[in-house]
Amino acid sequence: MSDVRTKKVAIVEEVRNKISATEAVILTDYRGLNVPAMADLRKTLREVGGEYKIYKNTLVRLAAKELDLELEDLLVGPTALAFVTEKADGSNGDAAALAKALKEFAKNHDAMVIKGGLLDGERLSSEQIDALAELPTREVLLAQLAGAMAAPMQQFAGLLNALPQNLAYALKALIEQGGGNTSEAEAIEAPVEDAEATADAEPAEATEAEATEASVDEVAAEEAAPETDQTEEAAAEETEEG
Repeated sequence: MSDVRTKKVAIVEEVRNKISATEAVILTDYRGLNVPAMADLRKTLREVGGEYKIYKNTLVRLAAKELDLELEDLLVGPTALAFVTEKADGSNGDAAALAKALKEFAKNHDAMVIKGGLLDGERLSSEQIDALAELPTREVLLAQLAGAMAAPMQQFAGLLNALPQNLAYALKALIEQGGGNTSEAEAIEAPVEDAEATADAEPAEATEAEATEASVDEVAAEEAAPETDQTEEAAAEETEEG
């Protein structure tokens, strides 16, 4: 296997693993963003537990195909992927914080366009991501719970354990409603009520290397010349390291 093909296979596997492991991924168009802006965006996302990566669209398509995800319509033009990962302190990021950070960045950078994404493997439109950005982050929910609770420590622990699951329920409800007009208060109230009920109750990677290599061979001819997004990626990485 040639070095180029080996690298492509490795990238497809990396993208597939990142999508499989993340709570959410948001795809954006980054054309028009200069190197300093890209470095600033990456720094902002790292602070909220996010990662901003640029890959060749053809390789992302292969990874999405292996995961049975429909992303073809989003992989047009320069496309970057923002993943939910971990913060510098090791705590988990969350989808709402990632969406909020991208939305705020886009307000000051017209070149940033949010195309759509995935939440727990379910498709999100740009409108749904906009609505997701209005939801409170995990830290806000924790603070509101802690401030409102006057319960024994055992019940408090139950509420905290139930919080991540109920936040996921709230986000899934948002998807089902098509990114409707659910208010922030309603989004907070539902997880709290569900968490109280939970506290009162009793506690209750197959690798496809050969298929990937064959797919990489099919797209290799289309990529005789490097796409511009790799040049942009390298320049942005050098700025960060500098």
